[in-house]
Amino acid sequence: MTIAACCLLAASCNQQPEQTSGLHVEFMDTTAKPGTDFYQFATGGWQKLNPLPAEYSRYGSFDQLAETNQKRINELVENLATQENPAGSVAQKIGDLYKMAMDSAKRNADGYEPVKADLAEVAAIQNTHDVYALLPKMAMNGSGAYFGMYVGADEKNSMENAVQMSQGGLTMGLRDYYLEEDEAIVKIREAFKEHVVKMFKLYGYSDADAQKGRDVVMEVETRLAKAFRSNVELRDPEANYNKMSMEQLKNDYPSFEWDTYLNGMGLKDVKEIIVGQPNSLKESADIIATLPIDKQRIYLQWKVIDDAATALSDEIVAQNFDFYSRTMRGVQEQQPRWKRAVSVVGSVLGEAVGQMYVEKYFPAEAKARMKELVGNLQKALGERIDGLDWMSDATKAKAQEKLATFTVKIGYPDKWKDYSTLDIKNDSYYENLKRASQWMLADMVSRYGKPVDREEWFMTPQTVNAYYNPTTNEICFPAGILQYPFFDMNADDAFNYGAIGVVIGHEMTHGFDDQGRQYDKDGNLKDWWAEADAEKFKERAQVIIDFYDNIEVAPGLHGNGSLTQGENIADHGGLKIAYQAFKNATKDNPLPVKDGFTPEQRFYIAFATVWGQNITEAEIRNRTKSDPHSLGKWRVNGTMPQLDSWYEAFNITESDPMYIAPDKRVNVW
Repeated sequence: MTIAACCLLAASCNQQPEQTSGLHVEFMDTTAKPGTDFYQFATGGWQKLNPLPAEYSRYGSFDQLAETNQKRINELVENLATQENPAGSVAQKIGDLYKMAMDSAKRNADGYEPVKADLAEVAAIQNTHDVYALLPKMAMNGSGAYFGMYVGADEKNSMENAVQMSQGGLTMGLRDYYLEEDEAIVKIREAFKEHVVKMFKLYGYSDADAQKGRDVVMEVETRLAKAFRSNVELRDPEANYNKMSMEQLKNDYPSFEWDTYLNGMGLKDVKEIIVGQPNSLKESADIIATLPIDKQRIYLQWKVIDDAATALSDEIVAQNFDFYSRTMRGVQEQQPRWKRAVSVVGSVLGEAVGQMYVEKYFPAEAKARMKELVGNLQKALGERIDGLDWMSDATKAKAQEKLATFTVKIGYPDKWKDYSTLDIKNDSYYENLKRASQWMLADMVSRYGKPVDREEWFMTPQTVNAYYNPTTNEICFPAGILQYPFFDMNADDAFNYGAIGVVIGHEMTHGFDDQGRQYDKDGNLKDWWAEADAEKFKERAQVIIDFYDNIEVAPGLHGNGSLTQGENIADHGGLKIAYQAFKNATKDNPLPVKDGFTPEQRFYIAFATVWGQNITEAEIRNRTKSDPHSLGKWRVNGTMPQLDSWYEAFNITESDPMYIAPDKRVNVW
């Protein structure tokens, strides 16, 4: 650690190094007025300097930082790929998988040959028993059909893992793409039909069989979609928790061959299963029981075709890209092969790659600074809870208990994942991805009946993101996000509290948003609120729902306040908590004006800088339908006018377009 870094962190130092404002004024558009369009004011220069690359549907600060990380990781991985590594070593696995991902000549020569055996296995099914025997094999190979199954924390007994089932089987993921009739959705649906035909033909099927394939896929997936819950309905954890005994499951779903399916998954002596969406599972069982077997072959072959597409020839990869990226999201060009290769290696051997990454790029002083910030944010949230005028003392006490028991994970895991039993062989890229899928699913299934591993991470260290997990009551900040524009060791508190401080506050607030608030300090789905307090929370949350419902994000398309309420509440709470922590941290030593902006102004500009981005209209529509996060512009312009301190910092008055009367502003945390 340098002497300067020591001084920045150690209380015993008498003198701190000169700290910068952290701002890049060129990223701003100072011709815009803060009270008219704060997003343009704070990020307009960034948008101009960073036009949307052809390989992106949305390009923002997150993506820019992720690209930096990709380049760093590519250098590390390429070094392993160019040297001889001991057989079975992590280095051999990383290097060989990367080389196969990069070897387009072999993949083009192989065409769809690697998938023929899997397609033949589907073609051989003769009855519903064969379907239930095949579904686990497909799941092991990475192909999901009809429904989803996983092993994870029991939300009402969070220390134990349980078998859980969820709605699944839709290629386009979202039910709206199959059911809605607005022009943009219909266009995507028709393009999907064409895509299915083209893909069948690329796998050697005749035109007639490809046309039949399209019709069967649409028939099956439309039936599934009609039974799906919406993304908003999926936000209700109580409604999506339905624990059933095996006796009840066999009674409620009599055609479902439970023993065949569970044995195939390697699950023995299962006593109970948590069913997320009972109506969806019922429809899946009814389809399997009643759909002619020749149609089931076609649907299941489609799932193999679709899930294998990114691992095969350039021609197949290109068609896959054309629909999912160009048509659905507005992307113009594929990412270069090296980026795709790095992403795959990261998804298969993520923590092994992460271990190399943090050794080279994550300084110990960054982790120490983050611990300090997190502690200050926890204190500020505690103060805000105590100061709430709408919450009773009894509920406040429970909220404080939950806050005090947060687990905080920073940078990287204390215990790294063991990849010793994962085989990476020199046969085909597709076969290696199958083995990786089998390894991951077997690892997940092995957890059934065992305690939840609370040391496990749900993101890799190199990920540019953060999360809150309700069943472990933990907040996690991977090393990948602890860099500019989120975190700057050389910048002062105004910048860091406005950027990474709000990220920390955001994740903390998730413990108390519309979903997180339903889990107690131990991570159990349990109502710990006084009834009157819960009603007051819902009333205040409705203000934020209504506000975002009224935003027109694209011509004729409004935001979905119910879908995004959790993230919007977390942004709102994160800003309030971080601002209070910032003021606490600087009350004895106020910061000066820097680069022409007061500390309070720099706090809000730093927050907005994080969300600078350019985006296609297709992606705006896609994310508005599917993403629980509001669009970048509205994470800024939707939150600022709700905050009294923002009005004070920028002298916003009733004459400014963004002005909202005090009694109409959001006020939750």
